[in-house]
Amino acid sequence: MAQPRHPFIQFHDGRSIPQLGLGVWQTPADETAQAVKAALAAGYRHVDTAAIYGNEAGVGEGLRASGVPREDVFVTTKLWNAEQGFDSTLRAFDASMKLLGLQELDLYLIHWPCPARGLFVDTWRAFVRLQGEGRVRSIGVSNFEPEHLERLVQETGVKPVLNQVELHPRFQQQVLRSYHAAHGIATQAWSPLGQGQLLSDPAIAALANKHGKTPAQVIVRWHIDMGHVVIPKSVQAGRIAENADVFDFALDADDLAALARLDQPDGRIGPNPLTAAF
Repeated sequence: MAQPRHPFIQFHDGRSIPQLGLGVWQTPADETAQAVKAALAAGYRHVDTAAIYGNEAGVGEGLRASGVPREDVFVTTKLWNAEQGFDSTLRAFDASMKLLGLQELDLYLIHWPCPARGLFVDTWRAFVRLQGEGRVRSIGVSNFEPEHLERLVQETGVKPVLNQVELHPRFQQQVLRSYHAAHGIATQAWSPLGQGQLLSDPAIAALANKHGKTPAQVIVRWHIDMGHVVIPKSVQAGRIAENADVFDFALDADDLAALARLDQPDGRIGPNPLTAAF
């Protein structure tokens, strides 16, 4: 049976990204290949990893074992903070590509701005070079605030295609999402399920009951409807497939209003990009 084709989000550079992907944050290295293989069998065509996750090799192994042609899978990895700087970025990229076993990367992200280090602009210049050389198709960032995004554009003239940030119903990032929309930057959500904390929320449970879906499926559908790129994480083949089974129902205006009410000013779970020290 043919797997459903997931929707895509268009980048300002002319390329596009599957809106639903598999995240592998905290996926053990020895379980990553099987999780990636299961995701691709379930119809996913997008995998998101990072150097700091320690599982890039497993992602590459899973890609090769899946039998899915390389050109059909969108792969993202991220540069870790300790490797920021022009020359060190180029070396780190080579190391990631060797682990992934790839010749060309679909999307490379600066993992955190680390403004106190003062290196993210030089790092971005290395990203621009890698894209110019054809080694990366698209370049973006993660955990950047508008002031960081503006500095990149002001100093290099090159705008990220995407910003991957913490985003879930309890932390909806409305100001940042509006900035992205105004500047043609795609929004990608990490910890899209609130690291599991939202799965027992009564409002989400009520919507799951209404639609005959799981709480996780309701949240993933919300991200899709909001226009986010979303990367739920699981190592269980059944759960991976379940998280993608969200294209046979829709959230109505009342549902979206109920989810909007869950937003909290202090809903952030992860570090604050403005103050995080790594």
